[in-house]
Amino acid sequence: MKLNKNLILIGFMGVGKSSLGRLLAKKLNLKFFDTDFILEKKTKMKVFEIFNKKGEPYFRNLERKVVLNLLNKKNSVISLGGGAFNEKVRKVAQKNCVTIWLNWSAKTLIDRIKKNNKRPVASNLSNNQLKDLLINRSKIYSKANYKIECENMAKTEIIDKIVHSLKL
Repeated sequence: MKLNKNLILIGFMGVGKSSLGRLLAKKLNLKFFDTDFILEKKTKMKVFEIFNKKGEPYFRNLERKVVLNLLNKKNSVISLGGGAFNEKVRKVAQKNCVTIWLNWSAKTLIDRIKKNNKRPVASNLSNNQLKDLLINRSKIYSKANYKIECENMAKTEIIDKIVHSLKL
């Protein structure tokens, strides 16, 4: 399929951007890029190690460069890290790409995040702090072209919902 635009998956940590992005790319026969995976490959460290050893400002700067470079590609599905949809990235993405916000309930996301110790931003946060972070980031995610409500849906249903929403 030729889109001439990238599909950018955004959303809070734990929404499934990586796994859903892979499935969406396969279904649409597009390339798939996961920014966290690329950062890990580039630094030879896991995301949480980059945070611990180099700090969040270093990570965000590197992440922004990787994301802006990826946005120049065509016919790709790109999954962004939960904090990557910053103002600079948003401006470029909204001009050249289609942005898709994958959304789940706060309870579902907090349950998922608490089961995974590889989320550096969440590791020291209480449930209330996570909820506050989700509320704040949701204001940013709400600037996406599409919002996909994923609660109580299987991955294949979510993919079908995305494809239907985009009228592909």
